[in-house]
Amino acid sequence: MLNISDALLNDIANALVEPGYIVLDQIMAPELIQALQQHFAQLGNSEFKRAGIGRQADFQLQDNVRSDEIYWLDKSAQQGEESVIAFLAWMEALRSGLNQRLFLGLFDYESHFASYAAGAFYKKHLDTFKGSGKPGQARRVLSTVVYLNDEWREGEGGELILYSEDGEQVLQRLMPSLGRMIIFLSEKFPHEVLPARRARKSIAGWFRVNSIS
Repeated sequence: MLNISDALLNDIANALVEPGYIVLDQIMAPELIQALQQHFAQLGNSEFKRAGIGRQADFQLQDNVRSDEIYWLDKSAQQGEESVIAFLAWMEALRSGLNQRLFLGLFDYESHFASYAAGAFYKKHLDTFKGSGKPGQARRVLSTVVYLNDEWREGEGGELILYSEDGEQVLQRLMPSLGRMIIFLSEKFPHEVLPARRARKSIAGWFRVNSIS
């Protein structure tokens, strides 16, 4: 299931230098995407938690900002969670490859399943802010989204809107199509998730570095 070539890593690295984001379709093995879908479907509703904003002491629920539910993917996944293990191995290969090419200092990746019921949304936001984080504290620098939705159609909503750095210009309006991945600089691009007419499934993740100032 692990399939990430030097050519693909080069393409991603070049795009992150300029313009700072990339949209990729069907780059993970279909078997892996299907296995992730199955694992997502097997989770009970009680295992998903309401998503909030902020971290640790700053965490708070704000229903007017976001209304999705999440399930964190555990790096110590065990038997029965082979799809999670394979997905995290793919992202580890991506982390290593980007560090070799761009010297980003990525040391960690965190991710969760994101479940959006019909009508759920996430208002315009940044995943992190420039200069945020105390020295030695992990800071998100690279965001990823992978979609797990079958046969998504025009008019069903649920698009990811990626904005210019000033938050004024729409750069991309992306349908949550099966197997699509978006990678972008966390502190550069405001983005939002529009409400959809049916349930919407994805994996959101972030590569992190240690803050030095």
